[in-house]
Amino acid sequence: MPDDRTAIEAVVQTYLDGLYEGDVEKLAAAFHPTSSLTYEENGTLTPLPRDQWLEAVRTRPSPQSRGLPRHDRILQIDQASPTTAFVKLNCAIPPRFFTDYLSLLKVEGRWQVAQKVFATERRE
Repeated sequence: MPDDRTAIEAVVQTYLDGLYEGDVEKLAAAFHPTSSLTYEENGTLTPLPRDQWLEAVRTRPSPQSRGLPRHDRILQIDQASPTTAFVKLNCAIPPRFFTDYLSLLKVEGRWQVAQKVFATERRE
């Protein structure tokens, strides 16, 4: 499974680069079309379909265009099977700092994010 780890890391890097650059094509490549992002806010669970999130990314200034520093860090990769993996990471769009939990599945020979659950911390 060493090749899988390299492929998983590549998908995560594509995600982080896409997030920082505001590159919707990179993000779309990293996330399966049926994926969603889920977060909790004020006690409410909010699911956000991938395409709705991509539209939000498309219409906001990217961290790169704003000259913001990167805060990417992979904290954990856990591969449970030849087709299932979990990645925990930190990233940021200051002043918002995120901890992401990415569930990845290998479908048709390609790793993609199937679900993202995240927490946000605001730092001023």
